[in-house]
Amino acid sequence: MPLAFDHLGIATDDGADLAATFEAVFDAPLVHEERFDGMVVRFLELESGYFEVLEPEESGPIARFIDRHGPGIHHVALRTDDVATELARAREAGLDLIDEEPRPGAWGHEVAFLHPKSTGGVLVEYVEVGGHDGDDGHDDDSADAR
Repeated sequence: MPLAFDHLGIATDDGADLAATFEAVFDAPLVHEERFDGMVVRFLELESGYFEVLEPEESGPIARFIDRHGPGIHHVALRTDDVATELARAREAGLDLIDEEPRPGAWGHEVAFLHPKSTGGVLVEYVEVGGHDGDDGHDDDSADAR
């Protein structure tokens, strides 16, 4: 499968408020919410992807991002069938990797990040969504935390 847009990660101090705003204004329903890696992570569905709203609960990468840059776009995520293959391709192209190997991410995904100094200042995440139901690889029945 070729790479496809999966989600836009947005860092904020008030994830519940931002999620409610996106739901009301963009008709983007909350389809998944979880606590993961010191954050509350909320996925809101669009026709061709998701907003991933990231709210830190403790110190960590998202809290540091907000301290340095304020709330806003944190990363762009691309869906793939094989994160390890995409990392190898990026490595061969001379890009700097944040993750040398795939690691567990939110919503049960395998993820890996490319360093923004190699991608025009954009933090890029690869997302492997295997194991979920649905045409896009996400389990849309996960809004249980709403």
